[in-house]
Amino acid sequence: MYCMYCGAKLADTERCCPLCGTQAIHPDILREEAEPLYPYHRSAAPQVRPRIIPIVATTLMVTALLITLMIDLQLHARMSWSGFVAGALNVGYVLFVLPLWFRRPNPVVFVPCSFAAIGLYLLYIDLATGGGWFLSFAFPVTGCIGLITTAVVTLLKYLRRGRLYVIGGACIALGAFMPLLEFLIYITFDIGRFAVWFMYPMTALMLFGGMLLVLAMCRPAKELMERKFFL
Repeated sequence: MYCMYCGAKLADTERCCPLCGTQAIHPDILREEAEPLYPYHRSAAPQVRPRIIPIVATTLMVTALLITLMIDLQLHARMSWSGFVAGALNVGYVLFVLPLWFRRPNPVVFVPCSFAAIGLYLLYIDLATGGGWFLSFAFPVTGCIGLITTAVVTLLKYLRRGRLYVIGGACIALGAFMPLLEFLIYITFDIGRFAVWFMYPMTALMLFGGMLLVLAMCRPAKELMERKFFL
């Protein structure tokens, strides 16, 4: 038996399509009562307290930070390389541990916070090494990628439909960002000539994003893709 809406193959005992949710009705097939594939009532497995994981991770990171500072101060009598380790631990904490403190962490909030932590870490590296590349390279690159990523995450979270439009638009936006990226590298690091390598990733991203937009606008192709890949 097949679904009348999406064409997915169904078992004779299934009451609705597991892919699109359409009620499975066939007048020529008498549905027999059979044991379902999955039990309706399951005993709840014991769950580990969610607070244990962030507490343990925080303790480990603080311990690693203190050990790093002690070794650095003992060897150099000042903070030298320990600042880089502390910055990396801070970025890792914001990315992986901080969301664990919340039952339902909102990615719309934590994604820009993660990019902000990365930007601050890059600023520290620039100031510690005297590189002078933060404002002309790291800041615009981190800011642009952070804005695109935050916009994609926000749209995917709050829009129930149109995911292909969102992903396709994000690919096109990243492709359009490639010339700016090469220009920033050129003016920041004093490269001898403008290599024009941005054409390769820009072309690939533009083509892929355009293909997704065409699939989103073509209803038969979109439905076929949803059936094949369970989107």
